[in-house]
Amino acid sequence: MRNSKGFSLVELMIVVAIIGILAAIAIPNFMAMQLKAKRSELPTNVNGIKTAELAYNVMYDRFVAAAENGAIPHDKTAKAWTDGLAGWKDIPFTPDGLLRGSYAIDDLGEDFLIRAGCDVDGDGVDATFTASKDVGPTQTSANDVF
Repeated sequence: MRNSKGFSLVELMIVVAIIGILAAIAIPNFMAMQLKAKRSELPTNVNGIKTAELAYNVMYDRFVAAAENGAIPHDKTAKAWTDGLAGWKDIPFTPDGLLRGSYAIDDLGEDFLIRAGCDVDGDGVDATFTASKDVGPTQTSANDVF
């Protein structure tokens, strides 16, 4: 009887099949995590805008309304913040770098509503977040919308 070393073809095919199954499971999860990471810009910036709006209210005893700014139109492309727009120039908020989301503030008298949206997967459905004076960043779209 010969002393055989190494793997048989069947053993190698089984290993390749297992790797293929694991990759088929992992790749969609990895893609979803990438989209979720890109979408995470929204609650972070909404929280920053909320803080800036509250600071403005302390100084001037009113809230500021601001038109949509950021990534307009909503698509996969990151875009620059437009400085000097009405409302935005009054509050101390400027995001870092390029944005995937757009942001707007509605003045509701004794309260405000911050609206944010993005479409990082390019499917035409926006992921949306809102915040107000008493409520922090809240996702208003489904959790699987990017």
